[in-house]
Amino acid sequence: MDNQRLRIGFVGSGFIARFHIQSLLGVRDAEAAGVWSPHAVNARTAAALARHLDVGAAQVFPSLEAMVADDAIDAIWLCGPNHRRLDNMAAIAAGAAQRSRPLRGIACEKPLARNVAEARQMAAMARKLGVPTGYLEDQLFAPATEAGRALAWGRGAAVTGRPYLARAAEEHSGPHRPWFWMGALQGGGVMNDMMCHSALLVRHLLTRPGEPLSTVRPKRLAAHVASLKWSQPLYARRLARTMGREVDYGKNPSEDFASLHVEFDTADGSAVIGECSVSWSYVGAGLRLSAELLGPEYSMSWNSLDTGLKLFFSREVQGKAGEDLVEKQNAETGLMPVVVGEAAVYGYEAENRHFARAFLHGTPPALSFADGVGVVELLMAAYKSAEIGRTLNFPPPGLASYVPACARTAP
Repeated sequence: MDNQRLRIGFVGSGFIARFHIQSLLGVRDAEAAGVWSPHAVNARTAAALARHLDVGAAQVFPSLEAMVADDAIDAIWLCGPNHRRLDNMAAIAAGAAQRSRPLRGIACEKPLARNVAEARQMAAMARKLGVPTGYLEDQLFAPATEAGRALAWGRGAAVTGRPYLARAAEEHSGPHRPWFWMGALQGGGVMNDMMCHSALLVRHLLTRPGEPLSTVRPKRLAAHVASLKWSQPLYARRLARTMGREVDYGKNPSEDFASLHVEFDTADGSAVIGECSVSWSYVGAGLRLSAELLGPEYSMSWNSLDTGLKLFFSREVQGKAGEDLVEKQNAETGLMPVVVGEAAVYGYEAENRHFARAFLHGTPPALSFADGVGVVELLMAAYKSAEIGRTLNFPPPGLASYVPACARTAP
C-alpha cells in the first residue's frame, strides 16, 4: 500500500480539470490515468498535458461508462459542468456495475449541484453505489488557510478565546466558459459559482481544528445579489460577442456580485459571524482570494495577490493576452503580481494529496458529498434571502424545492 498510487479518471477536460492535472506534480500518491469529455479534442489535449507533465499516462476514453468500468481507474474526479452532474453520476453507476472491484472513491468539484434537490440526489446516488466520496473545496487546503488557521487557534485562541469573526472573498472579471453565465445551466450566477468557496471557508476558519464543521452551525443569514457590470448594455454586448449570443445579459442576467452575512451557533455556546463577498465585476490584476479571522487579541489575513514576485512592463512591451502571470489576468502591462505555482497557492495540491490518501487508505476524508449538500443548502437559503429581501432563520422552509430566480428560465 505504501507504494500504491491512486489512478484518477477525470470527467471533463476544461479549465478546472487542467488545474487538477497540474496539481499532481506535487502529489506523489496519485496519477492521471484517464480522461473523458464530450469534447474529444479537449480530452486529447488534457491527456497530453498529463503525459507532458509526467503525472500519469492518461488514456482518453470513448465514454464515461467505459472509463469507470476499466479496472485501471481507481477513482473518479467529477470536473464537468454543473448541469451534467446527475447524468455523470448515472453513467458512473452504470460503469461501476461492470467492474471486477469497486471504485475507491468519487470526488466532485464545487458546487455539488445546482440546487438542494439535485445535491441530495447526488448524495443518494453515491450512497447507493457504496463508494467513498469527496467534496473538492481547494480553498480549505490552501497553505495560507491551513497555516493561518492553525496558528490563530493554536496561539491566539488558546490564550485569549475563540475567534468570533471570519471574512472571505473571491473576485475576478468573470468565468471562462459560456455555461457559467447561463443561470439555468450553472444554477445561478456568481453566488452559486463562487460563494460556495467563501461560505464554507468562513465556517472552516471558525471551527476549532480537529472538530467537525457541525460544531459551527448556521443560525441566521442575510444575502444580497446584484448585476452591477455585465448587464450594462456595453458589457452585455461584449459578453455576447465573447461567449455567444445565447448569453444575453441584457435580457437574462445572473448576478455578478453577491454578499452574505451568516450568524453561527457553536457547540460551546458562542455566537460567531461569517461575512462573504464574491464578484465577477472586479477589475484588477486577476483573481483575488482573501480571508480574515479575528479573535479577542489576534487576527490573521491573507490575499492571493500579495505575492513575493512582481513584474513591471512598460507600454512599449507589446504581447498577446494570456494568463501566464495570474489566473483571470486582466492586463499585460504595468506592475503585475505573479502567483508562482497557482495549483499549490490555491490549495489544489494539498486538496488532491488529502483525498488521494484518504481513498487509498480507506480513511474518512475531511469533506464528503454530505458537506457539499450542506453548502448548497446554505447557498439556496442565501438566494432566497436575497430574493425576498429578508434575514432568514436557517434552514428556511421550502428549501428542498427552491430554485434561484435566474435559474428558472430555460437555457
